Amino acid sequence: MATKVLIVDDSTFFRKRLKEIVESDPTMQVVGEAKDGKEGVELTQRLHPDVITMDVEMPVMDGITAVKEIMAKCPTPILMFSSLTFEGANSTFKALEAGAIDFMPKNFDDIAHRREEAIKTLIGSIKAVSRSRVRGFRPAAPSAAARPAVSTATSATSATSTLRRTSTLTSTLSSSTTRTSTLGATRPASTLSSRTTSTLGSSTLSRTTTPAATAGAAMGQYKKINEMLSSDQGVPAAARKFTFGDHKSETTAFKKSGKLHSIVAIGSSTGGPIALQQIIPKLPKLSVPVVIVQHMPGSFTTTFASRLDAMSQLHVVEAKDGDILEAGTCYIAPGGKQMIFERVGVKTRVRIISDTGRVSYNPCVDVSFASLCQIYGGKVLAMILTGMGSDGCEGCSLLKKKGSVIWAQNEETCVVYGMPQAVVNANVADLVLPLNEIAGCIVKELS
Repeated sequence: MATKVLIVDDSTFFRKRLKEIVESDPTMQVVGEAKDGKEGVELTQRLHPDVITMDVEMPVMDGITAVKEIMAKCPTPILMFSSLTFEGANSTFKALEAGAIDFMPKNFDDIAHRREEAIKTLIGSIKAVSRSRVRGFRPAAPSAAARPAVSTATSATSATSTLRRTSTLTSTLSSSTTRTSTLGATRPASTLSSRTTSTLGSSTLSRTTTPAATAGAAMGQYKKINEMLSSDQGVPAAARKFTFGDHKSETTAFKKSGKLHSIVAIGSSTGGPIALQQIIPKLPKLSVPVVIVQHMPGSFTTTFASRLDAMSQLHVVEAKDGDILEAGTCYIAPGGKQMIFERVGVKTRVRIISDTGRVSYNPCVDVSFASLCQIYGGKVLAMILTGMGSDGCEGCSLLKKKGSVIWAQNEETCVVYGMPQAVVNANVADLVLPLNEIAGCIVKELS
């Protein structure tokens, strides 16, 4: 059976092009088109599509109102299209809060010129959203606080059950996101001043180091991290290959690990913005910093950080290059960039670097977690939330090897049980937790 798609957009041109793109995939079929939210709600009730693409700004009834009505009358997975503006980003997060699953920036130029990369990303996003859980239309989460993680056998012979890394679902369709390597334009670490040294195991920067030198050192660290991530050394095979299956284990009450944590690190993708709103605002002002790597376009992370900051006791910011990590502050990796870290004396500094084309996700959980591993070793409380794919599994494997504590969101409360399941099936997760209890368990673990 083909995946049934309903397109809701006030632009005749956009609807036409989107229909052509969707139906270029033989596994998908456009069953209807609506020119505004009101008509979209009516067609949803009549056609029962598997997935809806929804514009945010429309006459008669806007996308946010339409999402609310659809979720109340006929819950259906929805992918939002949003303009690359502050207002567009703000409206998009309201649509996600209303029940939409994921979003993509709306770019007429890419749609008009049928750019191959944009089409591939778009089709992948629609398929992913069609397979996701809809809030209010999925099984209730178990009431237990936590359950121990157990590994699930993986099949090395079934190609269809293996998840491979794919481009991030929320990556922008804009042609400006086409990968271009910046390594060639960056001075190699070997040419830096002898007063600056940077290794994967440690990073020491002189107070007199120039900005160019620190950028080169950060890029050198990034290359070494990627070499580790691309090698098999120290990474379980299950971290790169896993299957979808029912995860079963006994239920137990939450117990503290008894370990000392210097930082909390969170990785997430599809469904992450709403999941994070169920965690960060529930936390008190912690005695350690929090870092978040959420797959998201660059034009949206500033707005997302502001929204979280307004509802949280923690100070939430979009991370900036050169920021020094402070306790009680939450740093969100900027969309479209990579966030790594370096030691400066007894403190830790954030380095934000451009996409080098070496990894699929920008930001990438694996890259950030691997960098944290080199600085904090076994003193990281890391967790992987809802999301498609396996980003974060290899980074968590490195952290686990050093003695850090790893948590994963449980299947029942995930919008997409991909990233957390990768960690569970790799036998890396120490605990599998329902979303609504993660904040409380963080407080208990750090107390």
